[in-house]
Amino acid sequence: MGSHTDDVTVDAEPITGGDRISSLDTVRGIALCGILLMNITGFGLPFGYADPTNYGGDTGLNLLAWITTTLFFEGTMRGMFTMLFGAGVILLTQRLESRSTTIPVADIYYRRNLWLIAFGVIHGYLLLWVGEILYYYGLAALFLYPFRKVRPLFLTILGIVCLASLVPKNLYFYQESAAGHAAAAQVALLEESGDPVDPELKEKADGWAEHLKYKKPEERVIQADIEGMTSGYLPALAHVTPILAEFQSYDTYVWVFWDVIGFMLIGMALLKWGILSASHPPRFFLVMAILGYAIGIPMNVFEISQIMGSGFDPLAFERNYLTYDLGRLGMTFGHLGLILYAFRLKRIPRLMARLAAVGRMALTNYIGHTVVCSTLFYGFGLYGDLQRYQLYFVVFAIWAFQLWASPIWMRHFRFGPLEWLWRSLTYWQLQPFRRSGGGMTPAAQQG
Repeated sequence: MGSHTDDVTVDAEPITGGDRISSLDTVRGIALCGILLMNITGFGLPFGYADPTNYGGDTGLNLLAWITTTLFFEGTMRGMFTMLFGAGVILLTQRLESRSTTIPVADIYYRRNLWLIAFGVIHGYLLLWVGEILYYYGLAALFLYPFRKVRPLFLTILGIVCLASLVPKNLYFYQESAAGHAAAAQVALLEESGDPVDPELKEKADGWAEHLKYKKPEERVIQADIEGMTSGYLPALAHVTPILAEFQSYDTYVWVFWDVIGFMLIGMALLKWGILSASHPPRFFLVMAILGYAIGIPMNVFEISQIMGSGFDPLAFERNYLTYDLGRLGMTFGHLGLILYAFRLKRIPRLMARLAAVGRMALTNYIGHTVVCSTLFYGFGLYGDLQRYQLYFVVFAIWAFQLWASPIWMRHFRFGPLEWLWRSLTYWQLQPFRRSGGGMTPAAQQG
């Protein structure tokens, strides 16, 4: 790993303030804040992320909170964040390749993403966050290097194909669930009448019952989850470990990998087309927002109405996975267009600058979410204590702190602390940390 150290330190130093594209930092900061808006229910509510009837309240303000986040933010902030990671593949490799033909670009690229995988493992297992995304980003990025010079149209098509590959899988799982649901109802009738039950039918019914254990958990399962997460660090680690092990193995290759790499490929294309760099006039982004919302809002409204109309039946959730990415893509493009439209108008420069500072410290701020929330909910035992709507007061407090602290930090330091560590490990040498002039570059000040 260290055989090319001289080349790295001379020619391949990390991106400086003047090299950065400020629109990317702004979008990244907004996406990071939005991710916490969704993750907070995973931190604070047992089994309450998707289904409000499980925990956290499903009436009044709690129901309104669920409808609002599901309609506007479910999967969209993560989608934007993932697109930006894909754009980073292009930025990193282009910059390295343009500076010197002797730079070991692949060495730096793969080392960077292998360390990200390690950060993801630490983040999940040691900080107890089952919803962590760094592991998946690092893993998917290992496959993207050969695509860095591919034309944007092909990247887009390939990304859509990756997302579309999830539809037949989701259809298969939905059909299995529907068959289990029907079998369970039939078995119940047979047992009530005292008639014999076919073993194959009973097996399907038992499979559905096991499925419901996590989709519609009984009170004892919910209480066991709360106890497991609030009884101390080691019991919480033992509770989280098998969940993470499944997420980072079976779930990765069946679902998460294709989701992540699809959005990354589209993000690579959007940068090449000059969209993520805000290289088009404001009208372009306004039209992009309108078209995105025209697809995403009706689709998401339809899915929410299906879920609520069914009385939050688990089958309704699974049926909606068949159209999930269509609505999600539309909403993601709508949000992206609206953000870049506001960015191009330059009407709220101070807020944009603060969001850009949050985005420049994305890794530190993302891990910071987990440190704060794990301490509050698992360390101080608040897991399961707050209603759904009350969790957003925690979100607003974290947002306020990061919007205040990130610009101050970036005035004095080149990187966030974890960004500095990641770069030092990537380039295999300690990187300069403090700003010699004590202030931000003009590019950073503008956001």
